Amino acid sequence: MNTALPLNERHCTHGAPALDDAAIAALLPQLPDWQADGKRLVREFLFRDYHETIEFVNALAFMVHREDHHPDLQVGYRRCTAAWTTHSAGHKLSENDFICAAKADALYAGRAGA
Repeated sequence: MNTALPLNERHCTHGAPALDDAAIAALLPQLPDWQADGKRLVREFLFRDYHETIEFVNALAFMVHREDHHPDLQVGYRRCTAAWTTHSAGHKLSENDFICAAKADALYAGRAGA
């Protein structure tokens, strides 16, 4: 794990291993709006309207394509729930999940009108 950079400045790595409970517990305080159950990292994002929701989803899609680490998304009128897990790590959490969650938080915080 590269801890020299903040999570949102790191990049996903191919074949990232599953994290143990201690590593998850160490990373989770950096993402206070997220919940982890050992297999998924989940957050609900709230928006003013559908257009703002879709704008965020599009920005998120662009970022995850660059990182090549895609979440499961549930999109509604004024909300989007993102859930990350690492399939190649046995559907458990890896550092990649935390990196993308931090990048999603940065997109959410930086959106117009935030």
